[in-house]
Amino acid sequence: MDLTTPRIRVDMEPMTSEMKPVQNNAPRRPRILLAASGSVAAIKFANLCRSFTEWAEVKAVATKASLHFIDKASLPEDVILYTDEDEWSTWTKIGDSVLHIELRRWADIMIIAPLSANTLGKIAGGLCDNLLTCIVRAWDYDKPLFVAPAMNTLMWNNPFTEKHLMVIDELGISLIPPVSKRLACGDYGNGAMAEPSLIYQAVRIYYDAQLRSGGSNVS
Repeated sequence: MDLTTPRIRVDMEPMTSEMKPVQNNAPRRPRILLAASGSVAAIKFANLCRSFTEWAEVKAVATKASLHFIDKASLPEDVILYTDEDEWSTWTKIGDSVLHIELRRWADIMIIAPLSANTLGKIAGGLCDNLLTCIVRAWDYDKPLFVAPAMNTLMWNNPFTEKHLMVIDELGISLIPPVSKRLACGDYGNGAMAEPSLIYQAVRIYYDAQLRSGGSNVS
């Protein structure tokens, strides 16, 4: 597998007039669950949230490592940010709701951006040791799940990454591929997360195409 041209990907072509959202009578906006894992690219998570809030209802999930880079104060006011602590604090007895299940039920689409090498490996291995990976492990794959990786070039080119991408491909997870640029570590190469605007565009193109084909799960 050539990691520079992943087998699973969402091509991000500019929107044309034919790609504009189809008018419909849906009683609610789409529900988007945005998640961040521990990559420096999480500094862009607030921008990613803002990209989606005018179009969709948005809830957010952050791993403990990603909180090192996320400025909570910069998140849109109407976006609730859930962390691992919320997973445990919201459950006290049998019959209480389980947060990772409730978020999975609520969401129409999940997007993990950035997806770190570590979280990619966890998902590919079926691990579920935090809120984010528990949601993925419980995910209903009749609904779309997008990932936008972010990691050092050598990590992206590592043979484990190829194996892990093949596994998530089999699960039906859609890849929004990284781009080449000067990375936070100073190296230049492929591995930088796609810009929030391109992630938003990729999801909108997918969603609008589903509406036109009558395949959207949003009701």
